[in-house]
Amino acid sequence: MHVLRFEAPAQGGPGTPPARGSADRPGPQPMVNAPWPVVAVTLAIVAAYFVQSRYPLRWVEEALGFSPLLMLQGHPERLISSIFVHGNWAHALMNAAFCLAFGAPVARVLGRGAGGAAAYFLFFLATGVFASFGFAATHWNQNVLAIGASGAASGLMGAAARIIGGQGRVGPLFSPAVLQMGGAWVIINVIMALTGGLLIPGSGDAVIGWEAHLAGFAAGVLLIGPFAWLAGRR
Repeated sequence: MHVLRFEAPAQGGPGTPPARGSADRPGPQPMVNAPWPVVAVTLAIVAAYFVQSRYPLRWVEEALGFSPLLMLQGHPERLISSIFVHGNWAHALMNAAFCLAFGAPVARVLGRGAGGAAAYFLFFLATGVFASFGFAATHWNQNVLAIGASGAASGLMGAAARIIGGQGRVGPLFSPAVLQMGGAWVIINVIMALTGGLLIPGSGDAVIGWEAHLAGFAAGVLLIGPFAWLAGRR
């Protein structure tokens, strides 16, 4: 949601009435104060699981989940399709909320309009793909399945950390915000690794790798700068 800013009236000119919904003129407020591309991705995750839930989980996992072995056998499309597959409603809603929370600052930095929206969608998918590569690096040539948008959501988190460090712009790679959020995310994922994913709602027998979370976060930290530059937000 973009904030409208009104210029001050000229000396002696008519005053500008307060905007509807401001403190001086109360009015209805939006339920979700996030740019529309963020809302679109969030709803896409929920809608995808709604459709998926009509089919057996095992069939959906085997048809759309990411597998390092299948990637080597010529199925790169799984890098994208697996992002929108989840184990249950709790898993899907948790990732949707994660994307909604951390996607807003990223979308604002990338800019509004068609160019900014396209950059946001591509950034989301790119971090999800790199997250799957991180998972594949530790499960090379193995026929294990990984599903979920948590890798891409981690990428949004990494990008948001740099934006927080830059106070609304893309900040340094090693700002305090990046180090603190990254360190906390590492600790959480170490706990996930040691507890067998106890902190993540289940997804059947499919694997939701902590490796994908960390790779996604790193990809978000590194890619937000080039994406902002390509979007014209220098």
